[in-house]
Amino acid sequence: MTSAGWDPSLYLSFDDHRSRPFHDLIARIGASAPRRVVDLGCGPGHLTGLLAARWPDATLTALDSSAAMVAAARERGIAADLGDVVDWAPAPDTDVVVTNAVLQWVPEHPRLLPGWLAALPSGAWFAMQVPGNFGAPSHALTRQLAAEPQWAGRIALRGEESVLEPARYAELMGPHADVDAWETTYLHRLTGDDPVLRWISGTALRPVRTALEDREYDDFCAELAPRLRAAYPARPDGTTWFPFRRIFAVARTR
Repeated sequence: MTSAGWDPSLYLSFDDHRSRPFHDLIARIGASAPRRVVDLGCGPGHLTGLLAARWPDATLTALDSSAAMVAAARERGIAADLGDVVDWAPAPDTDVVVTNAVLQWVPEHPRLLPGWLAALPSGAWFAMQVPGNFGAPSHALTRQLAAEPQWAGRIALRGEESVLEPARYAELMGPHADVDAWETTYLHRLTGDDPVLRWISGTALRPVRTALEDREYDDFCAELAPRLRAAYPARPDGTTWFPFRRIFAVARTR
């Protein structure tokens, strides 16, 4: 997994919206006194602290592949380490693993999941959440623009195959754990100019930003903005409703 030039401040600009799935995810974890809690892909660490607060007696491990994100987490007092989730393996005392909005960046994660669960001790909890909106206009329009002659072959974007459906995650995890898998579509109320463009600039547009020079990136966004405005029109009061589907799975090993 590559870091794709993550900007912690930009990522946090929609903190309330991006944090809500994390709260819904960890609410399904029933661990009472875990020995070790792992935040796999901790980002800037603003949510990792919630894990520490919930399980203050646990050893907390935080990992991210972005040096900028690790630095931001450390500034918050999180002892985060730089590392790729592909190379991660659970320690014998790992009782809780949380991976929030990370595995969509890891193409091989369906292969990794069964091995991770098999390596966890009996009674451990594994909780994951990924965006399920790769077919939404926000992403489809970005891919369409990236395929046009001016940009074709220069930008690698993720498609709908980046994540699985909830039932498929349940099937992968089922041989090793009891699984609760579900999906939720949040309806976010966004404000300001081109709010959907700004929203995806912190995540989906990171590969575009990495692939293009500054002026080219500005040109790309200038072409994308009116397409997004048409797909997500502003309401009379100036706000924009943005549906965002999320996919969740929480597993407890046997």
